[in-house]
Amino acid sequence: MHLHWLIFVLFSLAFFNSECTGWKPKDCSVTEYAEAKKALFVRLGLDKNDAQFTKMWPLIFNDFLADASEVIPATIFVDMYVTSITVNEKAQSISTLVKLETLWPNSNMTWDTHGFCGIDSFIAPKNMFWTPDISIKESIKTEFGTKDSPNVLLFSDGYTLSTDFLSLTTACKMDLYKFPFDHQICNVTFQSTAYSVKEIQIDVISNPRFITQESKETFQAEGEWDLQSVHNISDTILIWNEMDLLIYQISIKRRPLLYVINIIVPVFFFLMLDLASFFIVGEEKLSFKVTLLLSISVMLLILSNTLPSMSQKMPLIGIFCLAIFCLIGISIMETIFVNYLKAKGAEKKSVETTSTDSGSDGGVRNQQNSPASVRDQNEKQSYTLDSLKQILTECWAATQRKQRQKTCLSWTGVARIIDVTFLVLYIITVIVLLSVLGKLSIT
Repeated sequence: MHLHWLIFVLFSLAFFNSECTGWKPKDCSVTEYAEAKKALFVRLGLDKNDAQFTKMWPLIFNDFLADASEVIPATIFVDMYVTSITVNEKAQSISTLVKLETLWPNSNMTWDTHGFCGIDSFIAPKNMFWTPDISIKESIKTEFGTKDSPNVLLFSDGYTLSTDFLSLTTACKMDLYKFPFDHQICNVTFQSTAYSVKEIQIDVISNPRFITQESKETFQAEGEWDLQSVHNISDTILIWNEMDLLIYQISIKRRPLLYVINIIVPVFFFLMLDLASFFIVGEEKLSFKVTLLLSISVMLLILSNTLPSMSQKMPLIGIFCLAIFCLIGISIMETIFVNYLKAKGAEKKSVETTSTDSGSDGGVRNQQNSPASVRDQNEKQSYTLDSLKQILTECWAATQRKQRQKTCLSWTGVARIIDVTFLVLYIITVIVLLSVLGKLSIT
């Protein structure tokens, strides 16, 4: 039950009792109300210089029970409303601005509203009363978000209410495997530092749904994180004595749009450009791929400054960038090898073309010299031999030319086969990689 409903019920019970006893609150004048307030001040012992009696926590709460032989622990009610969240992934901590409402019983601070002009609540200095020694287990640093409230609110039924606004910095062990599509749950644990579970028990005033709703309505930050829910669970811990724990679980979800625009989309376009570079002809292909590799390196540097230094598992976005970095690196090595094969084929073709031209000239010179040496013997026989030699020379030259062309084509063909095969394997690898990473990020 929420604090306001609790107060409403208490007032209703008081009103019901007054109806049963026939008492009705009278209309008090300003003077009478002031006198009643002074009388209540004296009744609560707030006029005494020695406030030890009021500061000491009453160790026995049998005044609230019909059976005085029964002894039960005091229940401290704590409600926590989250109004702002800042997360530090590298430090594994979360900073929150919270509104803390603490309600506890004090049987020494009760009064009958009948005799005090119907006054059912009274504001008094906090330093005059015992306050629960409730600490936060995960706290790294605790400060008051505003000036610490110097007062508490006393109710006629013996309950005391303190409302504080705290700026908490608590440790939170985060799982960044699905970064930036991650969902974190951070605990804020309230426990007593001295009292056992037999003396103090910690509970909530409101139900988790109401706390979550109120926290979302008062949530101020519209940044990277979105508040999902604030739940609470009860537990105990055994140190010297068994102590009661109240654990608030703050569930938050990251808004990934910033990282999608700044990292994931650019790296994906780099991958698409690397695939398109397979259709570039010439030496510009290699320089283009090297530029893409340097761009991916810059993205990895940006990512390393965002993620914490120590992590049990590499985040999926890190695997994504690293895998694309490796793919582009392997693609560069393949391009270098293919260019080497093409250059070797072109070099072989150039050398053999030069030798072919030299062989053809020699054949022609031999052809011109041969007929001159035998022309005197037999003109007809000379003409026949000259024709045969010319035919043989041309056949030999054509055969050599075909062999050279076949050799040049073999180097170029091997390079082309390697290039096409690598492109097919590259596309298959990219599809499998994106499918696996997408499935892991969803599950």
